[in-house]
Amino acid sequence: MDGIRELLTAARDAGLVAGHFRGLLHVAIGRTVTRPDGAAVSVGVTWRELAAELKGLRFDQELVREFGSDPDALAARDRERFWYAAIAAARVDSAEAVAEADRLAPRLRPLGFVVGPAPGAPPAPKPPKPAATKPKDKGDAGGKKKKK
Repeated sequence: MDGIRELLTAARDAGLVAGHFRGLLHVAIGRTVTRPDGAAVSVGVTWRELAAELKGLRFDQELVREFGSDPDALAARDRERFWYAAIAAARVDSAEAVAEADRLAPRLRPLGFVVGPAPGAPPAPKPPKPAATKPKDKGDAGGKKKKK
């Protein structure tokens, strides 16, 4: 959980949340986040855990307007319930959320976070291996005769 808190804080402090909030929710819930050296930051959290983090970090409730929700229509008296409802309204499994997360991922890299592919996305193609070179047959080079 500390990793998600660190990711959310870094994104907010760098000014990356506005305009990418749905993508940030998608990354926090459904993607693997690591450090450039491969150390795991997060493998995803539940909606409830994310709602608790957003409440604890006192994220701006106006961010829900990015995906068409009215902050006054959500459960304003209980902030954790508010964020849970906001996550549901964001449709974090939608194509729009995946696209926003894909646009956000390169911006998180300079902050020290490497975001993995979306769940169910085809794996990134591996670079082709260099062709193996066979040693040329030098005939009877070792003095051994070939069996027939």
